[in-house]
Amino acid sequence: MCRSIKTLRPPVTPEATEEDFRAAALQYVRKVSGFRAPAAHNREAFDRAVDAVAEATARLLGELEVRGASARPARATA
Repeated sequence: MCRSIKTLRPPVTPEATEEDFRAAALQYVRKVSGFRAPAAHNREAFDRAVDAVAEATARLLGELEVRGASARPARATA
């Protein structure tokens, strides 16, 4: 399951969205819980976990410094 989680940090995915964060979080929670879909009595905990992982992912990617990703000098043409 987790093989379908794609790299979300720039420059690999320059425009990652909240939907991307949530999809990755859902795959992660599914993997660690062992449930593709939780039973009704576990739904609230499952959803809270997905929300927490998505928020942590957004926070992490917002704080990462990717060196050299956008600061490359343009080549001069003759």
